[in-house]
Order: sequence, then C-alpha cells, then structure tokens
Amino acid sequence: MSLSTLDISVFVIYVIALIGIAYFVSREKAGHEKDAGDYFLAGNSLPWWAIGASLIAANISAEQIIGMSGAGYKIGLAIASYEWMAALTLMIVGKYFLPIFLEKKIYTMPQFLENRFDHRVRTVMAIFWLGVYVFVNLTAILWLGALAINTITGVDIVYGMIFLGLFSVAYSLYGGLKAVAFTDIIQVVLLTFGGLFLSYIALDLIAVNNGGQGIIDGFNILATQAPEKFDMILSPESEHYADLPGISVLVGGMWIMNLSYWGFNQYIIQRTLAAKSLREGQKGIAFAAFLKLLMPIIVVLPGIAAVLLVPDLGKADQAYPELMNLMPSGLKGLVFAALVAAIVSSLASMTNSVATIFTMDLYKNDKNPKSEEHYVKVGRIVSLVALIVAMFVAKPLLGQFDQAFQYIQEFTGFFTPGIVVLFFLGMFWKRTTANAGLYAALGSAVFSVAFKFLYPEIPFMDRVGIVFILCVLVAVVVSLMENKGDDENAVDVKGISFATSKGFNISTVAIVLILTAFYITWW
Repeated sequence: MSLSTLDISVFVIYVIALIGIAYFVSREKAGHEKDAGDYFLAGNSLPWWAIGASLIAANISAEQIIGMSGAGYKIGLAIASYEWMAALTLMIVGKYFLPIFLEKKIYTMPQFLENRFDHRVRTVMAIFWLGVYVFVNLTAILWLGALAINTITGVDIVYGMIFLGLFSVAYSLYGGLKAVAFTDIIQVVLLTFGGLFLSYIALDLIAVNNGGQGIIDGFNILATQAPEKFDMILSPESEHYADLPGISVLVGGMWIMNLSYWGFNQYIIQRTLAAKSLREGQKGIAFAAFLKLLMPIIVVLPGIAAVLLVPDLGKADQAYPELMNLMPSGLKGLVFAALVAAIVSSLASMTNSVATIFTMDLYKNDKNPKSEEHYVKVGRIVSLVALIVAMFVAKPLLGQFDQAFQYIQEFTGFFTPGIVVLFFLGMFWKRTTANAGLYAALGSAVFSVAFKFLYPEIPFMDRVGIVFILCVLVAVVVSLMENKGDDENAVDVKGISFATSKGFNISTVAIVLILTAFYITWW
C-alpha cells in the first residue's frame, strides 16, 4: 500500500527539517575547523538530554522496531526483557563504568584496552568491532529498514537502502557526532509519539473489532484472546524457550549481553564519552533508562496486537509495517517518519562509530601524526565506504531470516562473554595480564562455536552465561600462571570516585521497583 499525498508531504517536511537542523547545530565559529574531538566526540559538549535521547535513538532502529515487533508477534511480551533489563544495566554502567572511562579521557573502547593492556588487544578488538558493525549491525539496520519501506510504500528494497544511506549521510556526514546527538532529541520525540500512537490505534481497533471501546478494552481483549503472548518467563515446554530460556533471562546470559552492549560498545557508549561532565553523563544515562522502560509499548506491543489484526503474515518481521498500513492518511506519514527517524539515526550513529574506531585506533599513528582536519576527512570517507559495503552484503546475509533480531542476538552472543571478561577484569582486577585478556576474548568465540555444534540443545542465552564463566577462568588462570603481580597499566579504582548524586540513586530505586512490578504482573 502506497503513501497518500498528505503522508508524503508530512515525510518530506520531516526530512528537510532534520537536515537543516543538523547543519545548524553542527556549524562552527568563524575561522574554526572541526578537529577530531569535535567530529568524533562533539567537543565534549553534550548535555544530559542530548546524551539520553541519543542513546535511545542509536539503540532503537530497524532491528529493534521491526525485529522486536516481529519477535512480539511470534514470541510475545517475553522479548521485552531485552528492553526492561537494559534499563537497570544502564544504571550500572553509569555508576561503575562511566567514571573510569571519563577519567581516562578516551575516544574509543579499543583505546582503553591499549591503555590497560597493550597494542595487540587494541588492534584485535578494533578489527573485530569494525567487522561486526559493518557486516552485522549496519546490514541489519539497512535491510530491515528497507524491508519496512518496501512493505509500506512498495519501493524496491535496494532503492530503500540507497535512500536510507543517502539520508543518513546528508544530515550526519558533515557534523559528525554533534549533528547526530543534537538531532536525536527530535528523532526520539517523533519515535515515541509515533510508536505510542500506533499502539493506541492498534488496541482501539482490536476493541472495535470485538465489540469493545477504547484502548483499555483493546488491551484486555488482546490479553484474553492471546494469553500465551503475555508470559514474561517462558516455561521449558514453550516452543520459544530456546530464544528466552525461562528464569535464565533474569539471572543468566542476558546480563552479559546487556553489559557488553550498553557498557563496552563504541556505538552506544560514544555519546556518554562526549558528555560535558561525569554528572551530566550519568543524568543522561538515567534519562535513557526511563525511556527504555517505555520502549516495549512502542516496539513489542504492536507486534502482539498484530496477532489479532493481521494473523496470517508470511514473516514475523512484517508485523510492524503491516500495522502501519492500518493508519489513517497523514498519521501514517507521521508514523512512517518516526520509523525512518529511528533507522537513519542508528545508521548515522553506527557509521560515526565505525569512522571513529578506524581513524583513531587503526589509521592514526602517533609516530607519523597528521593534521586534525585530515583525520576528520578520513572519518568521513570511512563512513561512506562502510555504508556502501553494508548495502552490498545486506541481502546475502539477512535476506533468508524470518526473525533478524534473534539472529543478531545469537551471533553477537558468540563474542560478548569474552568482551565483558576483558573489560570487567581489566577494570577491576589489577593482576589481569594482556595475554589473559586476549585469550579470554578469543576463547569466547572458540567456546561458543564448540557449544553451538556439540550441544545445540543449549539455549544461546544459557550458552552465553556458561562461556562467560569459562572465559573468566581462562583469564584468571593465565594471569596467575604468568605471575606478574599487579599489572603496570592496571586501573587504580581507589583514585576514582564512584559516588553518585541523590537524583541518580533515587532513579535507580525507582527503576528497580518498576521492573519488579512488571515481572510480578506478567510472570
């Protein structure tokens, strides 16, 4: 179903406005050229509201909206654990990890690894992250985004990917992280409003179709007619237990997945590294945590509603786009703009992170320094190349998957245990050696592949938890065998303050209470 003239007009206004605002906020004073700090870390000028909005805008993209709605359609509310547990994970990151990163004044996560371990660890992890960002994350954002555009407008998927890439470049390539972060507040407002409105329309339509009235009736009817979709903790008898293995979701591998994603992922943590101050960064993280509590209403509930409204979908990932076709003219354009906002924001954030890691970790050579303007130019070129490569490989990698979100989680789960061990022990155990960290990181892939093929019946999230424990053992054993004592590059946590403000502490308690209420209600 194509968009009406009114829908297209709403969308075009959004595109033009976003590009204009991006150029306005990223302009420099007369006579000042952007340096690497300006381009990659926004000159360490981001306020809390921009940090919080940018964290969510970077996170909520096609893979979340389309993928998690698809998972909601197929699995149900249990998939919301990724969102709700992320809220608490963010508070942990803000209290214990961010103070260390800001104290070290780093640009990238690989840079921290070199400061703590050695250049080998930095190079290996930089290459790894570039591969994942280009061949997993960027491809997923482009493919699922183009799939949504194809479902809603009929535009060919290839042309959809080209449009998304060009739009992303148009508003972010010049300004870098500053353009991305300061426009993300607009993206998040649009995403939140559009998503909530789509959920409202879906629930209201369910009520009307079943002789009720209003969203409360709609939700009750949905919960009554599809009760299996409202189980937060899946039983072993569930056909989806392998994806979300019951109580393990609360106490097992999902913690490792979330800590890796929110704490040690350049794509996400980069906006907190650009904070004006530690307190400002922590306020931004708390803001993002509360927004995460809201996300299941926006990205999961529509998928569950689609079970009643469009029950015979060919693929689960078509749930969200198909619901959008139920929207009235004009409002469909607004929700379409919200969806595209999420996609291009994530594209812009991802390409900026790719450019940052390549330029600062692999290209920059302190023995042969270049001008700051040169590094900015290299970053822009890398952003373009990454997008082009992702466009070419998107269909071969993702075209055959029914649920791309679950594919992404399982693939990244091969490596996240080692990453968490590498950073966690690197920050909080002084005896961890460079070899130990490297063996743990590489061992993560080896152990994961071994379990995948030798014990395929183990749910991937349980496998993540088991591999994490094995990687900890590897790192500890290797460090003790080398017997070097405290590493000369060890982080001195005694010199870093982990104290947080009263507002941050109250926010943490509130999030814990809200999460407890959610899980008790839908256990």
